[in-house]
Amino acid sequence: MTRILACFFLILTSSALLAEERPAIVEMGGDVFQGGRVVTHDAEGTDDLFMAGARVTGKRDIAGSAHLAGRKIVMDGEVQGDAYAFGEEVALNGAVTGDATLAGRAVSVQDVGGDLRIAGSKVSVLGDVQGYAMVAGEEVRIEGRIMGDLRLAAEEITWGDTAQIDGKLILYEDDPGETTVPGGVVAEDRIDRREIEDWDGPRPPSFGRLLGKFVLGILLVTGLAALVAALVPDRLADMRRQMLDRPFNALWIGFLALSALIGAGILVGMTVIGLLLTPAFIALAVVSGFAGYVVATYSFGVGLLLAVGRSLPESLPERILAAAIGALVAAIIGVIPFLGWLFVLALVLAGLGAITIRLLRPAFFVGAP
Repeated sequence: MTRILACFFLILTSSALLAEERPAIVEMGGDVFQGGRVVTHDAEGTDDLFMAGARVTGKRDIAGSAHLAGRKIVMDGEVQGDAYAFGEEVALNGAVTGDATLAGRAVSVQDVGGDLRIAGSKVSVLGDVQGYAMVAGEEVRIEGRIMGDLRLAAEEITWGDTAQIDGKLILYEDDPGETTVPGGVVAEDRIDRREIEDWDGPRPPSFGRLLGKFVLGILLVTGLAALVAALVPDRLADMRRQMLDRPFNALWIGFLALSALIGAGILVGMTVIGLLLTPAFIALAVVSGFAGYVVATYSFGVGLLLAVGRSLPESLPERILAAAIGALVAAIIGVIPFLGWLFVLALVLAGLGAITIRLLRPAFFVGAP
């Protein structure tokens, strides 16, 4: 999972790296990090390889894993670890000793020593796969030998002369039986034909599950707000006053704070070595936004109670009631398409702004003529 997340964060920062005409290269402990518009790796002795750019090319074998993100990716060298590649065009021309996880519009792969997970519009499995394979695409071509099971979902399938499946073929079709599978590829008694609707991967949650998550979310926000109210009631009251007395000021400060966190993550990513810190900035932005939402829903609940003639909450039970009302009403408004999202975003920014004002006391244009 950490390898997939590393490649995911490469994608998040690739837009900044594409602005660099000259590729940036950083080496640490045998690992190589490269980013730029056109990136080429041709050095010997590399362990793990991280590359992001518009055109990404690997010409040498690497001893570890490859993490590649870009528009056009070509890996000619052998990958002795796992391979993760995401782009518009992805071609792994060298063998992969470990597992391979690939996605793009046009994706091709040669020999894989472990398991293969591949998805795209046009998918070509040109070599042998030692483990299982999960293949999804519009046009799929299988040329090699799959030594484990093959799960396949495709609109058009082409079987090469050397295609063979040693395990079980689980074939997902619109109309089971419509796809012809040559007898030389796999015996008929090892073919499991299923409808697309029978896909046993992740499914959309049921209404009951959605309702359960809805209630759980309300309870979580209420519980956290109650905890804050019990531990630091005066500070929470101060942040509530900031939101209710000057909501647009809190919204503005929250926008600046969240922009600073996200922007800092992108800027450190532009140094390439800062890619190691980018996940921390993104995590900090997410945690800060959630904390802002908790503070904002409590303040919103207090505002609703004041609107119906109630006094400010003085005791802990009254604060818990305010938090519960705010969390419930905010959650209900949040499910409204589009407008609900804007409302929740405004709460996040305003709450984060109140926290920022309480902690940092920012001031603008102080002493200006």
